[in-house]
Amino acid sequence: MKTLMIYGANGYTGELIAEFAIERGIKPILAGRNKDAIESLAKKLDLESRVFGLDFALNIENALKDIDTVIHCAGPFSATAEPMMDACIATKTHYTDITGEIAVFEMAQDKDALAQEAGVVLCPGVGFDVIPTDCLASQLKDKMPDATHLQLGFDTASGFSPGTAKTSVEGLGEGGRIRKDGNIIRVPMAYKCETIDFGNGPKNAITIPWGDVSTAYHSTGIPNIEVFIPMSPRASKNMKRMNMFRWILKLNFVQNQMKKKIAANSKGPNKEQRAKLNTYVWGQVTNAKGDKITAKLETCNGYELTYLGAVEVAQFLLSNDVKGGAFTPSKLIDNQLVHKLAGVKETVFS
Repeated sequence: MKTLMIYGANGYTGELIAEFAIERGIKPILAGRNKDAIESLAKKLDLESRVFGLDFALNIENALKDIDTVIHCAGPFSATAEPMMDACIATKTHYTDITGEIAVFEMAQDKDALAQEAGVVLCPGVGFDVIPTDCLASQLKDKMPDATHLQLGFDTASGFSPGTAKTSVEGLGEGGRIRKDGNIIRVPMAYKCETIDFGNGPKNAITIPWGDVSTAYHSTGIPNIEVFIPMSPRASKNMKRMNMFRWILKLNFVQNQMKKKIAANSKGPNKEQRAKLNTYVWGQVTNAKGDKITAKLETCNGYELTYLGAVEVAQFLLSNDVKGGAFTPSKLIDNQLVHKLAGVKETVFS
């Protein structure tokens, strides 16, 4: 019988994934570096556990040698993804994670040849980052094969999980990212402001360095990509002003203070709160003639979609023989993947 490991299972999202995996008939092995937290959760869910860190390759490989698929949930993925990916390639274990970090998606693509040779799937971003936007981008590409520009965005009241919030803090000092003429380039924070109706009325929106700047290109081949979230005009102006002080945000003590504040104040919503926090996803493609097609998609909140998506992709990998390589979610399965998840409505094109 094929085996699934959830690494970082004791985090907020990791525990949601573990609970849903059980609902779907899977008995995952729970793993992480925090012995007390992992063993306590494993006892609560009546599951096997393993405790190991990601500092030594041999330790990771020993822990993965009988594992078929990993859902990696322990961020910041900028530090943890590569050792786990490398160990997965060495042990022929399929790798998935719930990151939204551009650098991790590009890292997976850089390891494509190694993954193909090993017959291992590398598919980061199997949660809210980036299943809905990735599928929407691919659907839009199907509608307009000659698209040269792609804009994506989402509006959610869910807020960021503690892990995602900490990752965002790390990125503050680096500014924004867009893809231009096929290349990912640095731009200032709040580089572009537009009025966008994500599906719940027009709002001021700004560009952010979201994972689709990487993944949407690998899914569609569209060379110019920007990702937006809503932000008030006042907050947008403040964000622009921060560009002058970005160097301060890179300082270790500033980073540490911001992360401590997040750890103290950031907690994921409970089940009842999650049920009320739907997300609106938007996309638009344009071709060289100036023709445009817009798409909108309403989903459940980001936390729900992450555990639904992570387990859906894991079950696909556990149930199918898949060739190795680096994939985006829509390339691994198809661009209807998002519609296989509970609480997701049909895409509306205009």
